[in-house]
Amino acid sequence: MSPPVAFFMLSTRVHLTTSRDRWPEVSTSFYGNMADVGKTPVARNEKTNSEFGYVGIDAILEQMRRKAMKQGFEFNIMVVGQSGLGKSTLMNTLFKSKVSRRSLMTSEEERIPKTIEIKSISHDIEEKGVRMKLTVIDTPGFGDQINNENCWQPIMKFINVQYEQYLQEEINIERKKRIPDSRVHCCIYFIPPTGHCLRPIDIEFMRHLSKVVNIVPVIAKADTLTLEERDFFKQKIREDLRANEIDIYPQKEFDEDAEDRIINEKIREMIPFAVVGSDQEYQVNGKRLLGRKTRWGTVEVENTAHCEFAYLRDLLIRTHMQNIKDITSSIHYEMYRVRRLNENNTQPNGQQAIHANGVPEHEVLSHEM
Repeated sequence: MSPPVAFFMLSTRVHLTTSRDRWPEVSTSFYGNMADVGKTPVARNEKTNSEFGYVGIDAILEQMRRKAMKQGFEFNIMVVGQSGLGKSTLMNTLFKSKVSRRSLMTSEEERIPKTIEIKSISHDIEEKGVRMKLTVIDTPGFGDQINNENCWQPIMKFINVQYEQYLQEEINIERKKRIPDSRVHCCIYFIPPTGHCLRPIDIEFMRHLSKVVNIVPVIAKADTLTLEERDFFKQKIREDLRANEIDIYPQKEFDEDAEDRIINEKIREMIPFAVVGSDQEYQVNGKRLLGRKTRWGTVEVENTAHCEFAYLRDLLIRTHMQNIKDITSSIHYEMYRVRRLNENNTQPNGQQAIHANGVPEHEVLSHEM
């Protein structure tokens, strides 16, 4: 019997703009080098794809960029792991803003729930004219109970409910010009820094959820491990993932070409990322840096010699964000959509059974192909 679950969608929207003075700017490129509007045509005696010179086909990239800038972007990221692993701090560190649910909580609200409560909060983030609606989905209560059997089921149900909502919008006769996208694009799974191997709860969660969402595992609070312990732990985790056939992001089968394979293979060799999060600044060699100060020195969050936070940030934001969204849409959601449209579970009167929450009464948790 699956544990009770509560869903909370916080409607509060906070407009956040990265401060140029306080934080280093994040250089984000969505479409690579854009064509210049009004580009000077090439001379006729130069080699071109056209017999008569410059046509201007490459200007479509600039048109796409302008349209994307007007519409903005959406990114929905879920964080899963037991309490005390620094999930909220890491989210704040990733986006250099107070974006985590816990950052907006009062002290009275900071408690360990008796059941898994899935809560999400959205922010509008703007940087260099690029607007993004970021939704952070938290799962307080996961792994904190005495009996954690089937604790992955409420999270699986939540992910499938988002797919169902998108599907219902998609099949409407009069569809919205732009369907709101609440689908979970990425799930960051926090592994405790035990230094040994994956726990049964880790294996069970990733084994089920990797089939419906892009999972990126990280070793939380990696500064509690020595470099030797960290390397050994990462190797053991990779062995456990292979032994249990857990396919984490970036998945081998979705590499598009040889170039993708080379880049993604390097990422796969580094996973799980050993990360340290901090929203505190310290003076190090005359520079203000994010870090964690100890008696032995300062752990610099963005220093790859200290931890692998920078690699995680680059994967999620700077290099693979669009690919993560594409795989969510074309693979995970598509599998759900095809299965739902092929279902023949109908009532005697020919109408489909509807669950109390508006979701058809097929087994929501059975989204495993």
